[in-house]
Amino acid sequence: MTKMSLGSHPYLLGFEQLERLMERTAKSENNGYPPFNIEQTSANSYRITLAVAGFAEDDLSITVEDRQLVIRGRQSEEDDGRVFLHRGIAARQFQRSFVLAEGVEVNGAALENGLLHVDLSRAEPEKVVQTIEINRS
Repeated sequence: MTKMSLGSHPYLLGFEQLERLMERTAKSENNGYPPFNIEQTSANSYRITLAVAGFAEDDLSITVEDRQLVIRGRQSEEDDGRVFLHRGIAARQFQRSFVLAEGVEVNGAALENGLLHVDLSRAEPEKVVQTIEINRS
């Protein structure tokens, strides 16, 4: 029995990118930190919320790289001479990636009460019917 990939099926033309996208998503690190929510706020808009308690705006960076939303956090290592008897609050760096579909764009971000909100929207697709003329030879 031959294994057929999504991109090689004869009725699915041009879906090679979808197959690469699925492979890239499967390989992405999923360690659970920081926790996040994804909600649909309207028919064409979404909000990603990450719990980033202890991170300041300057500690966070949000970029879009090759249709991939990348959120990074890195806290400065300031001890100020403090001696911890117990350190249970995570102060580690993180990177979270979300693959964006074609037409989805980042509208903005806000940090509020230890939660980072990233708002996304999808442009309305144009509904076009195209008629193809047959050339006569």
